[in-house]
Amino acid sequence: MLIGELAEAVHLPSQTIRFYERRGLLPKPSRGANGYRVYDESTITRVRFIRAAQAAGLTLVEVGSIVDLRDHGYVPCTHVSHLIDGKLADVRRRKAELAVLETELGQLLDRARRLDPADCSDADICHILSAST
Repeated sequence: MLIGELAEAVHLPSQTIRFYERRGLLPKPSRGANGYRVYDESTITRVRFIRAAQAAGLTLVEVGSIVDLRDHGYVPCTHVSHLIDGKLADVRRRKAELAVLETELGQLLDRARRLDPADCSDADICHILSAST
């Protein structure tokens, strides 16, 4: 199939397919006599894998490490498990940080409701966010 057909099959722009090729995520396609890229069905599977990996939060560098292992004949499942474990740890850390931020924002909003804007001085810029009081 040609790049437009591949792009349609995977619901992505042709530029994305070319980008994946430049990043080494897709093997170089063969070329027809007219110079057009020619893809086989395995490319659809590869692109769908890339999209699923991105949806799981993996970066293209991480996806590249997975497909590189597979392309060199290794089963990448242990590597993928480690990557997912790291992503989950990051999500849990970010959730904790967001919980702290949520508390701080709630306190600032309570402060904003108590303070009178008429009492805000030029030196404070905005007394809701000032360190005093």
